[in-house]
Amino acid sequence: MNKIDKPLDMTENLAHLTGLEQMNLAFSHGSDGPEIGKTMDFKLVSVVKGEAVFEGTPGKMHMNPIGSIHGGYAATLLDSALGCSIHTTLEPGERYTTVDLNVKYLRAMRPGMGKITCTGTVVHKGRKIATSEARLVGEDGKIYAHGSTTCIIL
Repeated sequence: MNKIDKPLDMTENLAHLTGLEQMNLAFSHGSDGPEIGKTMDFKLVSVVKGEAVFEGTPGKMHMNPIGSIHGGYAATLLDSALGCSIHTTLEPGERYTTVDLNVKYLRAMRPGMGKITCTGTVVHKGRKIATSEARLVGEDGKIYAHGSTTCIIL
């Protein structure tokens, strides 16, 4: 992904581009990506056809009342990687939306644990349905959560 000086106007019609081209534009035009990444402190670090990789740093602002990182943080990262991996496979004119999101939490994340990486990979992309899976891995190499999604192609 290359930085471009002029910010991208995401309101323009991008239907003539493939999903991968759209992803590269959205995350490379002098911006840090969508606002959700700033709010949750994560960003897209790599995108190729069929795969999207995000990194984040869970902190005190993501804690739940019991002292660990809220499960919504993991779910949001997984949802982003899962959806973006599918987005990279879209042909010009295709769109998608999530039908379901499945998350399995394996261990608690804690503030100060360092960066986590979430890699989403497409399992299947057909004419009407696409599926992907993702893993959320800490710097320690442990899997903290994994998930899958089904999306409908429009």
